[in-house]
Amino acid sequence: MAPGETCRHVPSGWTAVRGGQRIADLGDGRFLNPIIAGDHPDPAVLKDGEDYYATFTSMDSYPGLSIWHSRDLVNWHPIVAALRAAPGSVFAVDLVKHDGRYFIYIPIVPVTFERGAVIRIYVIHADHIEGPWSDPIDVGVEGQIDPEHAVGEDGHRYLFLAGISRVRLRADGLAADGPIEHAYAGWQYPRDWVVQGFSLEGPKILRHGDFFHLLCAEGGTSGPPTSHMVVAARSRSIHGPWENCPHNPIVHTASASEPWWSRGHGSLVEGPDANWWIIYHGYENGYRTLGRQTLLEPVQWTSDGWFRATGGDLSQPMSKPLPNAPRAPAFELSDDFAVPAWGTRWRIYRPETDEPARAVLADGALVLRGIGNGPQDCSPVVGRSGDHAYEVSVDMELSDGVEAGLLLFFSHRLFLGMGYDGRHMTTYAGGRTSFWQEPVPASRHFKMRIVNDRQIVAFYYAARDGHWAQHALRFDVTGYNANVVEDLASLRPALFAAREGIVRFRHYRYRCLRS
Repeated sequence: MAPGETCRHVPSGWTAVRGGQRIADLGDGRFLNPIIAGDHPDPAVLKDGEDYYATFTSMDSYPGLSIWHSRDLVNWHPIVAALRAAPGSVFAVDLVKHDGRYFIYIPIVPVTFERGAVIRIYVIHADHIEGPWSDPIDVGVEGQIDPEHAVGEDGHRYLFLAGISRVRLRADGLAADGPIEHAYAGWQYPRDWVVQGFSLEGPKILRHGDFFHLLCAEGGTSGPPTSHMVVAARSRSIHGPWENCPHNPIVHTASASEPWWSRGHGSLVEGPDANWWIIYHGYENGYRTLGRQTLLEPVQWTSDGWFRATGGDLSQPMSKPLPNAPRAPAFELSDDFAVPAWGTRWRIYRPETDEPARAVLADGALVLRGIGNGPQDCSPVVGRSGDHAYEVSVDMELSDGVEAGLLLFFSHRLFLGMGYDGRHMTTYAGGRTSFWQEPVPASRHFKMRIVNDRQIVAFYYAARDGHWAQHALRFDVTGYNANVVEDLASLRPALFAAREGIVRFRHYRYRCLRS
């Protein structure tokens, strides 16, 4: 397999090989979930004529809110990052088009999950989906997450919020225009179901026929595999009352033996085939490290005006909405740092205010100035991965005083990898410095490689023009997931620079390892 090419692990006879990362399109009129591999949670999906756009929760990394484009709901490609910076962590958003203008409603937590944080709802807007997007505007709603835009039969604009509550918006959609009111109490699942918690959240609204259809998430985002679910209700008025669907839950993982766990946060969308589909996220059985991945399955409307998800066994291929639609161009994850790819290939984790000056491209290199004391506080540059087995490598040129390296990074509390200061290597595992002292040569030029082979990780390193040496330790990273540290993230490649000085990263390579 050529460098930069990638694959996905599928049963014998099923192949989906494409540059960048595994893809859903099998090339024979069928697709295999996930439609977007890797951590792409809380999908907010917009049908805009023949085009589909989606964006996802970006949490603590910026530029955030990458917008993806598709014409067939299976082949997706990132086109722009809508959010340059924000004062905190981005939770589940809504992407909407109203009166010819695009809006994204964004809940932001100033300090992620920490006591005393005041959550506020912001909005950004643009005349074109590619931007430019505005700076965040405070809508005037506090203590709420998961905004969902809707237009009532009365012509007014509303935001539905986790809980489920509702607030009216001004006509321009940029500010609240009334109090927050309770709207819907949810559907009560059987009390012996094993879930993380009730967690009524993630409202999504569709007006179809004579009804407003309200989809919500329940059961908790992570926790046990059978936690998350999608439930539905409907009303003839945006103001209720809401009648629970007799087919609830619409989507739910009933057993840990299923291929996808904690499936939830669903949106209904009309496909290009005029049929209906539901898009939501879930954890892959055995690969929570990849985060919440984006899934697609067909929906069938019933004679009584309700609907059911009909995908069945999601480990099996399904017919594409447009069987003859071509595969999307490959999105390459390797980088020679010739042109910026902020927000589509790279993000900065918990960036400092002067981040644009700290991370720049120059002469075919990513020039990164060190800050902090290590991976835990130096705002690493994080990449993407959605494969079960892959390797990443990079060349480094270091100045005096800097420690730089290559990581698999989950959050500031959980990571592993190698750091090097020109003389000594620091080994990181479990989010801290390891006791192990790896003997390495002294050099300003250094290469690093990390191989993640189905969650068994090995490190390699070399001085410039030297032979690759394998690090003495290997690691099992199965436990690097949200149930361990409660950060809703994924384990992905990252570059870092700590202490003082600069490092020039060159020739970053991502390569899938064929099953």
